[in-house]
Amino acid sequence: MPVASNASPSPAAPPADLPSVVEFRHPVFSKMEDCHFQLNHATGEAMLCVTIASNQAQLPFPGLIREFKLDEHDQQMLALLSDGLKFVGSLRLGDPLPKEILTGEATWELSPRHERIAHQRVSMQLVNWLTGVEDLITDPEALMQLADDPGTKRKVNEAFGEAAERLGLGRENKQQMVGYVEKLAHELAYIEALRDKFAHVLDIQNKVDGLRKVYSRERSIADMIDQIRKLLEIAVKDFKRRFLEIDAQTGEILSVLRNLENQVRFIRSIRDDLHVRLMAWDELIHEWRKVEVCVSYHINNTLSRIYQFLAPRFMKVDDWVLMNKLKEQKEKTQKKAATAKVLIW
Repeated sequence: MPVASNASPSPAAPPADLPSVVEFRHPVFSKMEDCHFQLNHATGEAMLCVTIASNQAQLPFPGLIREFKLDEHDQQMLALLSDGLKFVGSLRLGDPLPKEILTGEATWELSPRHERIAHQRVSMQLVNWLTGVEDLITDPEALMQLADDPGTKRKVNEAFGEAAERLGLGRENKQQMVGYVEKLAHELAYIEALRDKFAHVLDIQNKVDGLRKVYSRERSIADMIDQIRKLLEIAVKDFKRRFLEIDAQTGEILSVLRNLENQVRFIRSIRDDLHVRLMAWDELIHEWRKVEVCVSYHINNTLSRIYQFLAPRFMKVDDWVLMNKLKEQKEKTQKKAATAKVLIW
């Protein structure tokens, strides 16, 4: 069965009528001081941020549409910004819109290393298909060592020819097969980059486990660490499930190459989901790179920040509501006690 002709290595062009940069027709946007757009960290809602009398103000999009009676073009731009801000920190007038919402490509850049790993992974999948080997090599270093092996290169060359024949291209069109493999590898390279970033989340988990041993005799800190460990376990399991999902979907290499365009769309959807989820960890990853597994005066603040990050995302809703109620009750009790103390004094 021939490979579909739309499995071309070239990316699809964006629709002609879709704006490619942040632009509005209503003049109010160009008149606002320090006008930019970003997500509200607490709610995830897209907001217009402006400076008013030396103060920062955040204005929600529905209010802008209603207050300034924005036309269809400007409403469409706000809708594009709502989608696009998931992939970048902020956007200003004239900035290009993220490619994720225009062409489906990624806004962020790949490293040559991830490109090489992904290409070698796909090549070895073809070799395994040809030789009937089921065990897939996933370790990046092992894959790169095989890439330089003359015997492996011969097997890869043979596998490309056999796959081209099986897909109806003919052995003489093996070079066309190379194009399909390169396109698939390019898309999977983003998954390899995200897999590396996820390794930093695993590093945080390992450090938290280490801190539990260090503070085993300090009950209050140990209890907080136990809560953090439970939430981290949920987060890690969720990430691992998503990586396993894409590995399983792209494991049948011949089927993937036969339906390349559908597979590219699937890979990109998982890529964007993982990218957005891991972006939320950026500050924690940066902070925990500096954390040492030892007794520290700053550990309470560090643990509090990671708990505040994890709890609303991974704690069961009922538990989260209960925790907030208990916190509110504690704060009210402390406030009453402080007031009574002042009155007695």
